[in-house]
Amino acid sequence: MADKIHIVLYQPEIHANTGNISRTCAVIGADLHLIRPLGFSTDDKHLRRAGLDYWDKMTIRYYDSADDFFSQHPDATVYYFTTKGRKRHTEANYSGEVYLMFGPESRGLPEELLLAHPEQCVRIPMLPTLRSLNLSNSVAVAAYEVLRQWSFEGFQTEGKLHHHTWEDAAP
Repeated sequence: MADKIHIVLYQPEIHANTGNISRTCAVIGADLHLIRPLGFSTDDKHLRRAGLDYWDKMTIRYYDSADDFFSQHPDATVYYFTTKGRKRHTEANYSGEVYLMFGPESRGLPEELLLAHPEQCVRIPMLPTLRSLNLSNSVAVAAYEVLRQWSFEGFQTEGKLHHHTWEDAAP
């Protein structure tokens, strides 16, 4: 099984978050899975704008329900991102093909789904007095933790300056 990230959004509500997430998926080579109902139309101009010109550089798959998703991916290794998780997202050992699932912005993943998979429920640490991170930020944090554990293999990790070289930098 090859290393591959899949981002799964369960009933996302806000088009701008999904647009931003699609751009993240494009730049890391992840597939985006959208579980209906969606709180927006995928033809929405704001959704398209948030993804800029990356829509043709990624794969998006749609499902009518969570049952539909799980029936099509019965052997998937799924990590459920929730503010209610008992372990940190950095404690999971992401290997092979992984599915990172996130709930809708207003309510998160259904508790029944979390209770059915307690060992795969993870949280991104934050201050206890605040509700949650923005969904698109959470997806980026999670995806880059997976890539960090994979040592960013196959990713560009150095860049060139536009007008100078790094050798021009002061010692």
